[in-house]
Amino acid sequence: MTLVEKILARVSGKDSVKPGDEILARPDFVIAYDFPGYTDVFFKEAKEEFGVDKVVGPERFVLFIDHMIPAATPKEEDMHKITRAWGKEQGVPVHERLGIGHQVSAELGYATPGAFAVHFDGHVSQLGAFGTLAIGARKGVLEAFVSEDMAIKVPATVKVIIKGKLQKGVMARDVFHHLVRVMGPSSCRFKVLELAGPVIDDMSIDGRMTICGQAMFIGATTAIINPDAKTIAYNKGRSKIDLEPLYSDSDAVYDRVVEVDITTLEPIVVAPPSPANTKNLSEYQGLEVHSGYLGSCASGRIEDLRVAAAILKDKKIKSGFQLHVVPTSQAIMSQAVKEGLIAIFVDAGAFISSSSCDYCYGRIATMTDGQRAVSTGTLNVPGRMGSPDSEIFICNAAVIAASALEGCITDPRPYMQDMLEVL
Repeated sequence: MTLVEKILARVSGKDSVKPGDEILARPDFVIAYDFPGYTDVFFKEAKEEFGVDKVVGPERFVLFIDHMIPAATPKEEDMHKITRAWGKEQGVPVHERLGIGHQVSAELGYATPGAFAVHFDGHVSQLGAFGTLAIGARKGVLEAFVSEDMAIKVPATVKVIIKGKLQKGVMARDVFHHLVRVMGPSSCRFKVLELAGPVIDDMSIDGRMTICGQAMFIGATTAIINPDAKTIAYNKGRSKIDLEPLYSDSDAVYDRVVEVDITTLEPIVVAPPSPANTKNLSEYQGLEVHSGYLGSCASGRIEDLRVAAAILKDKKIKSGFQLHVVPTSQAIMSQAVKEGLIAIFVDAGAFISSSSCDYCYGRIATMTDGQRAVSTGTLNVPGRMGSPDSEIFICNAAVIAASALEGCITDPRPYMQDMLEVL
């Protein structure tokens, strides 16, 4: 069996499962963030329509307040009050102001190798970097609030073996968007993307989370990586439950196996208006941009901050350019302070913010008509960061930093010639 099949067999009480089987699976973790139309509706419908006053196994649940932070209106604070009250009533932990929940979930030990986690937000797939099966089920997560089990159809798995060696200036974001380019944005539709190969083996936990967290943009239900020594070391002392790590069998049956060589991969941009519009950066080099966003659940981790700071050190961002640096969690912010990275950003002229999802979906630092941004956010669809007549170019953290210096889309590699590490 594949890793996914082994996890679903365990949580459904079966010896084995295969793609297409319809099963009832008990999630090890039910994760959510408070957001209008989701958690407030779940709380209400569970009680009023299903008669459920208490969730089964409150220790399995965790809530995050990571949007609308800090609240800008009384209505937003009312939403947070509802979430806090529900958590207190149910005995469910509610974490706020710790950072973006998908990242903090890992920091708090919910990304346990071999576990099954559900959320209504598909970017929870980044927990797959730890060998966790983490699925975004939208409104289907309501089932986990009212029942111990969830109905699920076992998905097939597409295995992608990534070969070669990352060149300087090329990061995990580039690797993922290259997969979308060569395989197609619907190539893994309703399937799980299992990542393997020497590039994944060498990649940091940060990089693995970045790739797994974008799984929806290749059509996948989620992404997953078999656990290794890095995974086990990260989770030592963190894991919320005691599970034996699981691994895909050597003779596991996959929907298909794809090999991709990234040795010649260059920095890329994902041009508007679609997350499937992957282009070589060189096609847009020199295009004027007005703001930069370094953050989000996809790319605001310490690895991203380090490479951006190395480029910006002892330099000033171009006059009139707005650079927003938003670490993915407060723990990452603290680490960046200790390493002196925040001081570098401030001295360069960047605006630093505590961890929040709000920059990614345009609640803060919105753009007006005709403006362009380079961003490590999750989406580049029209209106995502403000006006529908603004444009978003998704790229890696090194490109953000170099572009901030020149006020246009810029290849970061000339700024990295003297850097010792290949990032």
